[in-house]
Amino acid sequence: QVQLVESGGGLVQPGGSLTLSCAASGFTFSGYSMKWYRQAPGKERELVAVISSVDGTTTYADSIKGRFTISRDNAKNTVFLQMNSLKSEDTAVYYCNIRIRGRNYWGQGTQVTVSS
Repeated sequence: QVQLVESGGGLVQPGGSLTLSCAASGFTFSGYSMKWYRQAPGKERELVAVISSVDGTTTYADSIKGRFTISRDNAKNTVFLQMNSLKSEDTAVYYCNIRIRGRNYWGQGTQVTVSS
């Protein structure tokens, strides 16, 4: 079965950095685009970044463009989200996502808190 397991969240000061990881299993990882979403308290879940399966093309939300970088390691079935210059408004639960045959799969999420 499809499994997505996020890790790497935590508490960081404004301006700091974190790298999130999402370990995937149960499907052919290299054949699918992978996505990171986040959900802040009281807000809807929003798409943060996408990385394609074919050529690694990346797409970012305007709110994080230039600060976050999505990447993947197909040999390790893992997708990463490098987050730099973190702001308080980046505080959220971050989720890894894949859509297979019209169905969305989610990990359990990892909490990122940006606070001094």
